[in-house]
Amino acid sequence: MHNHPVIRRSMIAAALTLAFAAVPLSQAVAAQSSEAAAQASDNQTVPDKAADAWITTKVKTEFGTTKGVSATDINVTTNDGVVTLTGNVGSASEKMNAVRVAQGVKGVKSVDASALAITPAATKHHDRPSSSMSSH
Repeated sequence: MHNHPVIRRSMIAAALTLAFAAVPLSQAVAAQSSEAAAQASDNQTVPDKAADAWITTKVKTEFGTTKGVSATDINVTTNDGVVTLTGNVGSASEKMNAVRVAQGVKGVKSVDASALAITPAATKHHDRPSSSMSSH
């Protein structure tokens, strides 16, 4: 009959040990799940950022190979597939051409050219030879 208190104390000690061990374990599991959720949300934006960078590069490349569009005077940024053109163009037709070229790039949702200014003085300065170049 003397064994019951010993067994009872052992069971209580084991239960307390398990309870105290479970607290840090549950905290670790919660920390891991919140870390995994944060990492998953970061990973969701990586493809979007890569796609935006690809679109920006592709639009700039298209400008560089399109006659009538001054690639060096137009800045291109992309956010969630929306291309924003800023800078200067020499005419309204160059601006329309730039918008058309940007819209033709795969993945472009829309083009905002409201910050693309028409300044005729800005054109053709790349076509002239630089007077600072010396001939040898």
